[in-house]
Formats: sequence, structure tokens, C-alpha cells
Amino acid sequence: MDEPRDPQLLKGVLPMLVLALLTERESYGYELVTRLHEGGLDDLSTGTLYPVLNRLERDGQISSRLVASSAGPARKYYVPTPTGTDQLWATARSWRQLSATVDRLLARATPKESS
Repeated sequence: MDEPRDPQLLKGVLPMLVLALLTERESYGYELVTRLHEGGLDDLSTGTLYPVLNRLERDGQISSRLVASSAGPARKYYVPTPTGTDQLWATARSWRQLSATVDRLLARATPKESS
């Protein structure tokens, strides 16, 4: 059984993951949640994603367009801007460096035996 996910860890990497998915193809919010679920973040909610999308758009890292939907209200589709793409690659490099450091340090830890 998987350990519960630390929400602070997810908060730190979610913008990078959203940008990564949007480089594959433009998506609307609910579709992004579904894609993130398929990628293994099955406990992610739309309430967690939409503030990230709003922040990325406010920061100029993604842009959006409204598309009429026959199944309800118009959908807001998102795509990375050149700034967002640059930010994705910079963040991905930093993540890989941090991840390698964390892996090295965790490998040094040994479980303590019970008395």
C-alpha cells in the first residue's frame, strides 16, 4: 500500500508537471486532472489544480483560450508560453539535481533496529 502523499511535496512540483503535460498538448483543467491521475497522482483534485493554473497564467507561463463546448459551458484551454517553456526546462534541471542529491543522502540512511 502506498504511503499518503505529502501535500507540500506535491505543491512544489505541480507547476512543473502541469507545464510538462501542456508541452505535449493543450488541455483544459479537468482534462489535466485526468492526465495527472493517469500519471499516478490519483489523489489530486481540481481544487488543487485550478489555483496552479491561475498562478501560471498570472505569471505569464501559460496562456488560455475559451472554446465553446456542446456539453456545457465553454472550456478554457491552456498552453505554455515561451516563458513557461523556458521555466519548465530550468525547473526540470533543478529538480533532477535536487532529486539526485536527495537520493544520495537517503541512501546513506539506515533503518534503526528496534530495542
